[in-house]
Amino acid sequence: MTIASSPPAPPAPPAEDSWGVLDHLPGNPLMWVLILSELLVFGCFFAGFSAARAWHAAQFAADQNHLDRLSGGINTMILLTSGFAAAAATRAVVLARRRACRLWLLAAGLLGLGFLAVKASEYAAALAQGFTLDGSPFFTLFYLMTGFHALHVVLGLVLLAIAAWKPSPANVETMTAFWHMVDLIWVLLYPIVYLIR
Repeated sequence: MTIASSPPAPPAPPAEDSWGVLDHLPGNPLMWVLILSELLVFGCFFAGFSAARAWHAAQFAADQNHLDRLSGGINTMILLTSGFAAAAATRAVVLARRRACRLWLLAAGLLGLGFLAVKASEYAAALAQGFTLDGSPFFTLFYLMTGFHALHVVLGLVLLAIAAWKPSPANVETMTAFWHMVDLIWVLLYPIVYLIR
């Protein structure tokens, strides 16, 4: 006698608070929505900059020669080191080492302030030479792109401070994810604006 097998159970409906693939990323999924949207905005900036450079190649090359590549390179190293500190803070909080986590977050924040100080010095030097926001298409895009990035650094510093104030694993992972996005954008922005011709 053959016993009929029961039909397979229907798949369970997704939980109401499911974020799909974002559920597998560290931190709050809403932060990843913000990060993805910011990456799209900067992607549009990079595409627009590249199109403008192709249209005004000679002028862009001449204006690019006036940028302080050393300051840009120093800022790249500052942000990469700050990103390492943020990653170390995440590791420390997972190991329940709250004091170490806070110290690493402090180090990341201080390096972020150093980035802003170098950027302010670079802006002051460029403006002193007469390279203003409306001076040329290159410098218009230079100030807009690097200034928008600097605003993200400021927001990132606020988020790092919140993480240091309440260093739970979820808080630290969420806030440092944004900080790593700030690092990534600069690593792309620096060669596109300062180096590539």
